[in-house]
Amino acid sequence: MHDAVPTPSDEVETYPRHGLWHNRLIASDGGFLGTHTTRDEAVAAGRDEARWRGVPHVVREADGSTQRRVLDDA
Repeated sequence: MHDAVPTPSDEVETYPRHGLWHNRLIASDGGFLGTHTTRDEAVAAGRDEARWRGVPHVVREADGSTQRRVLDDA
């Protein structure tokens, strides 16, 4: 899962679809990162992946709104 070298345009996106929550890498390769049963699980996994890659984490809510989450050192 951590083989790709991040580029400055990469983002990790968390989004709902068909009753589940998913994470994917928004980049040239568009890699799929995983599926979760709850929003909280998906957001936590997406945040961890974004931290590891050193890229922003974007959460798309079920109502269509978007939250951009920047990296923190926590």
